[in-house]
Amino acid sequence: MKSPTITKSNINETKLSQLIRHRSIDTTFKVRLPNGNILQFGEGIPIFTITINNRHALSAIASFDQVRFAEEYINGGIDIEGEMWDILSCRNALQDLHPIYQFFTRLLPLIIGQLRTNKNAIHDHYEYENEFFLKFMDTSRCYSQAIFESDDESLETAQQRKLDTIVKDCNLKPGDRVLDVGGGWGTFVEHAGKQGISVTALTLARQSELYLGDLIQRLQLPCKVKHEDFYEFTSAEPYDAIVILGVMEHLPNYGAVLKQFKRLLRPGGRIYLDASSCREKYSKPTFISRYVFPGNHRYFCLHDFLTQVSKTSFELKSVYNDRHSYYLTCREWAKNLEAARDEIIDRWGEQLYRKFRLYLWGSSHAFFDYTMDAYRVVIELPNNLNKQKNINILLK
Repeated sequence: MKSPTITKSNINETKLSQLIRHRSIDTTFKVRLPNGNILQFGEGIPIFTITINNRHALSAIASFDQVRFAEEYINGGIDIEGEMWDILSCRNALQDLHPIYQFFTRLLPLIIGQLRTNKNAIHDHYEYENEFFLKFMDTSRCYSQAIFESDDESLETAQQRKLDTIVKDCNLKPGDRVLDVGGGWGTFVEHAGKQGISVTALTLARQSELYLGDLIQRLQLPCKVKHEDFYEFTSAEPYDAIVILGVMEHLPNYGAVLKQFKRLLRPGGRIYLDASSCREKYSKPTFISRYVFPGNHRYFCLHDFLTQVSKTSFELKSVYNDRHSYYLTCREWAKNLEAARDEIIDRWGEQLYRKFRLYLWGSSHAFFDYTMDAYRVVIELPNNLNKQKNINILLK
């Protein structure tokens, strides 16, 4: 039987109670209605309370639509008392009811072009003031997964290990030239530049460009920043390595990406990349598409990427699953965000705070419950001279 259409007018206390109980949520919680009445679900002490502030929010709750629930929370129609983690443990009761929107985001590059899509998407996410992002990241300013050895390790220690790992995996030494795709807030630029490694950082975010330029000048690093799209970037001299930290999600055309790698990398050079990942390339939730990473941002799909690698001369050197480390990374970011709540709301508004609170805790929970994965991958463009030398040795 088809479910009745949910409207503002046909939802009342009894109907909402029936709808929620029908979902069989295995958590004890309360719902405070606009008229002040309170409904409790489950036995024992409630671990969180959802306050519904108006009838529009009431219909959003009754729809069990992920996007409508998120919108009402961001805009203040819904308030949450308790840990965000406990709320997210119940999100399987909600559904993503916007397949048409997802289909449109896949068509967007065909309509306005990939370069314009990238520019608009980067602007929407990264053009908040740099100080906002620095409020929840650690001192490394790295906006991708750290590499943890234990759950109680500090985020700073885990990010330092990650940066050291990049230098080691790419066999970098002073004087080498590296292309950093999506320079962010200078994490790799500073780490490598202080070791005498020349880094060219690409960015489409003006705030990032200004931050990087100031960092390079202030620390006198042998580095530079360019406001250019990776797909269009050219270089007269090939690079010794290419580093992509948390940016593969913005580069879903793996065939075109690998062609650029080959054009920009010297034989024997290596590429280090890491990314949040899903097994289905187009499984991004509508909330993320609409409010966090717009455009055709897609979670990294490892098997699709490796299929494209197999069609090239690149050699796969290593693959690591960083799912648990990304869970811990997002957890620490979310904690830092909540610790800075009052200042963030005062400077940038409660909507931005709520959006990122939902995004960071939601991402952490997705890694924790295996909804998402995270990978770091190292590939190498073989040196044909070394390859031929090895063949000759085998033939003797």
